Amino acid sequence: MRIRILNLFCGLILCSNAAALNEALPTPPRAILLFMADDLGYHDTSAYGCEKVPCPNVERLADQGLLFTDAHSTNSVCTPSRYSLLTGQYAWRQRGTGILPGDAALILPTRDKAATLGTLMQQAGYRTAAIGKWHLGLGSGNIDWNQPIAPSPAEVGFDYSFIMAATGDRVPCVYVENGQVCKLDPQDPIRVNYRGQTYPGEKTATSHPELLKPWGRPSNNQHAGTIIDGISRIGHMSGGTAALWKDQDIADDITTAAERFIAGCGGKPLFLYFCTNDIHVPRDPHARFRGKSPLGIRGDVTLQMDDSLGRLMTALETAGYPATETLIIFTSDNGPVISDGYLDRARIDCADHKPAHPWRGGKYTLYEGGTRVPFIVSWPGTIQPGTSPALLCQMDIGRTLATLCGLEIPAGSMRDSENHLPALLGRSQDARRELVTQAFEAPRYALRSGQSKYIPAFRKQPEQLYHLATDPAEQHNLAPQQPEEAARLRTRLQQLTADSVH
Repeated sequence: MRIRILNLFCGLILCSNAAALNEALPTPPRAILLFMADDLGYHDTSAYGCEKVPCPNVERLADQGLLFTDAHSTNSVCTPSRYSLLTGQYAWRQRGTGILPGDAALILPTRDKAATLGTLMQQAGYRTAAIGKWHLGLGSGNIDWNQPIAPSPAEVGFDYSFIMAATGDRVPCVYVENGQVCKLDPQDPIRVNYRGQTYPGEKTATSHPELLKPWGRPSNNQHAGTIIDGISRIGHMSGGTAALWKDQDIADDITTAAERFIAGCGGKPLFLYFCTNDIHVPRDPHARFRGKSPLGIRGDVTLQMDDSLGRLMTALETAGYPATETLIIFTSDNGPVISDGYLDRARIDCADHKPAHPWRGGKYTLYEGGTRVPFIVSWPGTIQPGTSPALLCQMDIGRTLATLCGLEIPAGSMRDSENHLPALLGRSQDARRELVTQAFEAPRYALRSGQSKYIPAFRKQPEQLYHLATDPAEQHNLAPQQPEEAARLRTRLQQLTADSVH
């Protein structure tokens, strides 16, 4: 795999020709697995050149598939990037698509309003499931966690769901299966709030620091709320004791749920949207992985993420979905972050690790490391192994899979998604011409136009223009030397984001 990465910079890339574009479309696969890691950087696994974290399952996927070197999320944080993936639309076109609290209302359009990736796959005849991290809201506001919750993933195209409502560091720390909290004791009702209201008897990082695990201590006030399983969270929660998850078991719990779903499909077509909590904080890996990586706890949860992928690949084969009939897309919701809310020694243990290498920045930023993510596609016998430099976006998965399955996108749906099936199949290196990426803080947008990258001026920071082919680390601002090109891209970015509601 290291040879592949070197080949990118040597110009030895996957070949394509006009004849390949005219090949007949393949028969749609019987199984599609969309595996979404969390905060996993471009350089966080051995498949993308990190020797310190051998991930045999990610590497096996890359060895038998197509590894993309210029694939992106739309945003450098999770909620908006997931929104874009599932809706095929830039998150800045809709209000309320920032990082959501754990009690937020559903932000995805329900099936009567617009198509989602889930509803498209249902239309194509797949049994669909959303398993793992959700973080796209539930209900329509003021959620009662003690009653059936709707709308939920069922209303946006998923026949089955077993989800974490938000993130591992946000309450409520329970699983929601098909719209109901799992293992809830009616005599111990759940209450949740993000208004700073502490419940009677609630234990927080401030009131009971002695209950915190060493790696569960917050590094900021935001993460100093309710203590659950020795880790303080964002927000406040009471009740639901029997329903609370154990952080060390999250990876196993969601992977087991996915294995059950796969086995229960009986060989019929399935689409699985599987989202790990790894390698997002809080990082509390199972004992099988603790201490196994030279990069400390952050490396340990990367190994745990790889294990989940391997288990699902095995589960598909065992359930009668051979690799030749299975399309697997492996990616991450945004770029990496080393330390993010907890004193878990990540800054110390990863001091010499560059998780976004060779790109600049990471999670929360507009630089390439914020949105340029791992992206591997495997379908043996249909997709030839190799490396592709095609500019892709996760937002394009909707129209691309719709084309593969012979579906028409309903009018008004997936307005920003583009069909790039030839690129996904490795038949072409041509894909996106331009892409708007978004960050958590201002300046909010950047524009990729081919190998040019433009970031507008903000406060005391001048506008920036980089040529990524010769300056992947975005170190040499060309805007002063190329004012006409900077002006052209500035105008184009303004045109593209003119109807932004943010």
